[in-house]
Amino acid sequence: MIELSNMFSYNNLNKRTDVDAPNSENKQVIVNFSTEHADVTTVLSVQNISYAYTGEKSVFSDISFKLHKGEVLCILGANGIGKSTLLNCICGHNTISQGRIELDGKNIASMSVKERALHIAYVPQITHFACAYSVRDCVVMGRAPYMSTLAQPKAEQYRIVDEILERMSLRHLAHKTYNALSGGEQQQAQIARALAQDTKILVLDEPTNHLDFGNQIKILDMINELRKQGYCILLTTHNPDHALLLDDQVFVMLEDHKSLHAPARDVITQSLLQKLYHTQAYVVFSQEAQRCACISGAL
Repeated sequence: MIELSNMFSYNNLNKRTDVDAPNSENKQVIVNFSTEHADVTTVLSVQNISYAYTGEKSVFSDISFKLHKGEVLCILGANGIGKSTLLNCICGHNTISQGRIELDGKNIASMSVKERALHIAYVPQITHFACAYSVRDCVVMGRAPYMSTLAQPKAEQYRIVDEILERMSLRHLAHKTYNALSGGEQQQAQIARALAQDTKILVLDEPTNHLDFGNQIKILDMINELRKQGYCILLTTHNPDHALLLDDQVFVMLEDHKSLHAPARDVITQSLLQKLYHTQAYVVFSQEAQRCACISGAL
């Protein structure tokens, strides 16, 4: 599936020409656009899953959703609600206490670690290496599922890595030490590693965490471009405006094990933001940006 466009364009997020500006007197505006997916193939199916740490109460329960080809699903929720734990369950790092998770119709409980790695690639919030790996060597780690244990990457593996770095405009970083990169560069390198894994599903845990505003938009635009190429992308974020920018599906984890799953434009409302984050927040239409955005009230 490694077929990336020649370059990522970082100025195409959520551009719309079919929107009339809502009445400026409204403090909350929900504009309904149509979400279209070229393919409705179910790639990931999460069916009524629950998880609890040993001897403790459930972190979450009865969670269900599906992820289709070319779809982005943003998981929203307050700190400590279980977003990262949910991702770890989906990737098979944690064993669910009930329910079922399927990748391409197969139960992950019956899959080996290597088999899961051929279906799903995971990018954690922060990655540091004890050794001074170059970016090129970091990215080639994504090819591990295609190599035998303790095998060294061969020329073909590095050819794939070099192609990905080139098309992500990261070739200039190839021989730089990963740990010496900026946060934004490290995150791009980790996404490159996930792409080298050549899976249908990318799981990103807070991919814009610790990044400046420009790098946040760059990562979101990269996600948008990958969606267009047919990747399924599951990500967590603490910024509901990112979900509006990506303009796809949202799964909201609420208190008392409640949840919501719907298009971002339908579910992200003023009342939801205030309930979710316990602060004054609004969804307003920006004439300049030609989109709805989340903003806080005055301090």
